Parts: sequence; structure tokens; C-alpha cells
Amino acid sequence: MTTADRELLSRTARNAVRGLMSDLVAGAIGEYWENEHFSQAPDFTSGDGGVRKQLFDSYAASVDWTDNDQVTRALRVFESMLRRLDRESRKSGGNGLPADTVADLREAFARDGCRLDDALRLHTARVAHLTVHADALSEASGIHAELERVRRFGADYPDDAIGAAKQLIEATAKLVLLKRNLPVDERQDLPVLIKQAQQVLHLHPAAAPPSRNGTGPDNADSIKRILGALTSAAIGVAELRNRYGTGHGRLAAPTGLGSRHARFAVGTAATWCELMLDTLADPDAPWRKAPATTTPPGALPQAQPEPPRASTPAPLTGRSSPVAPQQLTVVTRQRLLDLLTVEKVWWGRVGRGAVPGATV
Repeated sequence: MTTADRELLSRTARNAVRGLMSDLVAGAIGEYWENEHFSQAPDFTSGDGGVRKQLFDSYAASVDWTDNDQVTRALRVFESMLRRLDRESRKSGGNGLPADTVADLREAFARDGCRLDDALRLHTARVAHLTVHADALSEASGIHAELERVRRFGADYPDDAIGAAKQLIEATAKLVLLKRNLPVDERQDLPVLIKQAQQVLHLHPAAAPPSRNGTGPDNADSIKRILGALTSAAIGVAELRNRYGTGHGRLAAPTGLGSRHARFAVGTAATWCELMLDTLADPDAPWRKAPATTTPPGALPQAQPEPPRASTPAPLTGRSSPVAPQQLTVVTRQRLLDLLTVEKVWWGRVGRGAVPGATV
């Protein structure tokens, strides 16, 4: 059953378009819905409003407003209707849709993270696909809450959208740790949480295991470079939020912040979260096949210490050129040290006259 708090497009936005149907011919209403492969709901019960509004309702009742694909198609229907109304007004000598009507539409759509531009085109934030993965996780309420915030603030309130994008990354990172049965520190800094979550899913470039045949895509250098860049990008969202987003008291409102900055931050957060949830749900992901490890979260694999080296002797001089100590193996250096010790003892004995016939 569809629930209001989980719908991707609210009833408020739908009703804002519905209220304009009295000025659109019935044939166009049905045509635009059916162009996007919608049909009238067979069990639709007529409600209030005229014939055209009820025709609109009969098609809208067939839409699953929690499904990203269906909502995207429905938005194209609304866009076509609004642009048709604007054209019809101009053809009859008007100035298009009234400014107050456009303002009301923008406010209604902005609550769901949609932006209505001057050409009456609808734009949405790239976050809805995450809902498909999050629905399968019983502890995903935090992610759903942040998705709702991004949809609500993404268009007209860029600082709120940036704050929500950061919270979305944090909620996803904590969910990954929870699903891997690892402790979650609510006070941990976000950059640490990001690295912990990527590490436990083998998505951190420093923690990616080698592939068995050396050619696996998850171990490719190109993938590791992308993972490294994505880690930096996710951390960058947190830094952007600290400077421009909500969540901190500010002495002055940020200047120069626009909707494009918000969409950039939201898109970055969505990409990171989508990768994490995709990998978490993938039955063939490398983290499922890797042996158990006792490495604590946040502790990346350390390089193995080099074997102890013998003390470095002075370069050997004589008729041949000096030999650099780093070019000698540990065993060779030790043998040379032994020879030098014997030589020192020998010349000590010569100096004392203990070796007959030898002179210094």
C-alpha cells in the first residue's frame, strides 16, 4: 500500500497540476497520460471536481507514486500539460500561465525536490534510485529520512540540500557497518566513517583484495583510482556542508550558493551511497568471498616491516671503484664485516711484531 510519507511526489504537487485541468481539453489530458504508457485505473471511483479533473484523477490513480520510473514518466506528463496550457494562453493573446500560478507550482514541486524552470521544464535531484535498495533493508529509516529531506529542499534551498546530502552519506555508512555486524560510533567523524564503510566492503583502494587470476575488475588499477576519487568526493561533501550547509550556527548566511551547487552535492552523495548499497546487496561482491579479518574498522592494511639489516660498513676502496652498501645483500654485508674484523686483527698482530717477516 502506498504511504504518503514515502511517495516521491506529494499529493500537494499533483493537486497543483490537477487544479489547472479545467483549462485543458479532455482529449489532451488523456493523450499526455497515454503517451507515457499510463492508462485509467480500472477500479477508479469518481470524486469531486468536473469531468476533466476526474479524468486526470483516473489516470493519476494508476501511478505508483513510490516508483522512481513511474514518477519520472508522470512528471513528463505534467510538464507537457503545463507547457500546453502556456502555449494556449499565448495563442489567444495572453501572456502564458499567470506568474502567481507558476509561483504556486514552483513552491509545490520544490517540497519534493523538483525545480520548475522558466521554460516550464521539471528537473529532479538524482537520489530516488537509492530507495530501491534501501527498501530491502530493515534499518534504512535514516536513509529514507535524508532522501525525503533532499527531495524537499533540493531545488530552492541549496544549503539545506547540502546538509541533507552529508547526512545521507553518514546514514549509509552507518548502515553498512551495522549490516556487517560492526560497532557504530555515533560520535565518529564522517571521513572516518566513510573509510570504515568502504573498507568493510573492500571498496577502499588501500583495502581492495587481489583478484584470484589477476584480471578481476574489482582489483583493476582504474577501479582503484575511481574509488580513491570517490572517497575524496564523499569527504568533500562533508567539508562543503561544514562551510555552506545547515547544521552549524553561522554568523552570516552563505553567499553565492545556488541550486547547481546543491545538485552537485546531492549527485555526489547519491553516487557514493548507490555504490555502497549496490555492493552491500550484491551476492557476488568481493567482500562476501574474502576471508574473515580481525582488522578493526578504520585501520587500513599496513605495509609489512622490512627485515632487520646489519650495520652498514664503510664503502670499500682500493684499486676498484667504491661499492654502494645498498647494492649488497644482508648476507654479503655480514661476510664483509667478518672479513674486515679478521683483517683488523691481522694488522694488529703485524704492528706488535707477532707475524714474522711482515712489515707495516
